[in-house]
Amino acid sequence: MQQGIPRIEIWGLPLLAWGYLQYRLVGNYRLRQGGGGPGISIPPERLVTGGAYRYCRNPMYLGHLIFLAGLAFALDSWLAAAVFVYHAVWFDRRVRDDEARLIALFGDPYRGYLTRVKRWIPGLL
Repeated sequence: MQQGIPRIEIWGLPLLAWGYLQYRLVGNYRLRQGGGGPGISIPPERLVTGGAYRYCRNPMYLGHLIFLAGLAFALDSWLAAAVFVYHAVWFDRRVRDDEARLIALFGDPYRGYLTRVKRWIPGLL
């Protein structure tokens, strides 16, 4: 801190912007393509497999995590890093519940999507 103002690590700012924009833009895309509501509480009416969903099954959650990582780096904060880790675990658990609901909603087309597209990082996880 410098006179009560937190010191910002500039190199963390691009992650903040990337994560926020990914979350917002992909969320808008999902609403346009899939219908439903902004969250899983009002599920999509159509399966969305294009755009960012072609590469990652959870690009909105991933955008949220990228933002939180950027926050931890920008603030150089162990507390913000702990918040990131907590949310990473929470989102992974949430995704598994979401997947069960989407299998029930979309059946075999969604099962096929699960085999083609990674949950988090294209080609890895």
